[in-house]
Amino acid sequence: MSFVVYRSLQEWRRGPLAARPTAATVGNFDGLHLGHQQILRRMIELGHATAMAAVAVTFDPHPARFLRPREAPPLLLTMEQRLAALRELGCDAALVLRFDAALARLAPEEFVRQILLDGLRAQAVVVGRTFRFGHQQAGDSRLLAELGQRLGFAVETVEPVKVRGRVVSSSGIRQALREGRTLLAARWLGRPFALTGKVRPGTGRGRQLVVPTLNLQHEQEITPKPGVYVTETVVGGECSRSVTNIGVRPTFDGGPLSVESHLLDFSGGISAARMEVRFWARLREEKRFASPAALRAQILRDITRARRFLARVRRPASAAGKVP
Repeated sequence: MSFVVYRSLQEWRRGPLAARPTAATVGNFDGLHLGHQQILRRMIELGHATAMAAVAVTFDPHPARFLRPREAPPLLLTMEQRLAALRELGCDAALVLRFDAALARLAPEEFVRQILLDGLRAQAVVVGRTFRFGHQQAGDSRLLAELGQRLGFAVETVEPVKVRGRVVSSSGIRQALREGRTLLAARWLGRPFALTGKVRPGTGRGRQLVVPTLNLQHEQEITPKPGVYVTETVVGGECSRSVTNIGVRPTFDGGPLSVESHLLDFSGGISAARMEVRFWARLREEKRFASPAALRAQILRDITRARRFLARVRRPASAAGKVP
């Protein structure tokens, strides 16, 4: 069965899955980190074992963006990335609900009845231990289990995932990125953090004076801390090892923050309009050099270090990579 995205309950009711019972989960799933993945895999396993459709319910915009816009966190994933990750994990469908005043007003039991039971015909719901839902987040996993017993659906609660003794969370990943700790972020995500967007034309000075780069006009709301990183860059369907600078190009008198990748051993021409940059490890701070020649010498040293790092990352050719 192919993965299907529904943008409302009305769309869901008109779709081919509407007649089937479902196993469902609900969440923002920002980052689709290891904790999210554990919940989703259990939901998929449960659904497929009992001939139920495995459906992830998520929201657009993020509830915090609607309720407390000044306090809303920058998102780790675009909606396109989030849906692609749900598809890759094996969900049958995603229901993307518009988070508005009407949805925000639903009491916990109303949410369960309207969305999960009347809408999705859920027979099983899988959530994390810290799950909250309903008006003012009044509902939690314990209340959901009580509603399940009373209304006739099963509830499974999944414990948080820990890596090296620390609970994996979207907020922790954001903090790691702000600190330039992209390898930690990759461990918690189960894959490198990725920026995606359009290939943006540069000034051409780097190509002429230092090394050729591709500039990324990224779509994500957060970037790693400025600096130089070991990365992989996907462009034109080809994944290449790369070194990426996030910064203002101080050697060339500065400018707006940019994301520039130098691709190692890239064999093709650049005709694609989009690219993806996957961040592995931070090499150093961005700094001003005395001349373009000095900058080029440092970049060559960065390239050597990047090759050594990426040689240790064993991965299938089609995958984003295994986190060391």
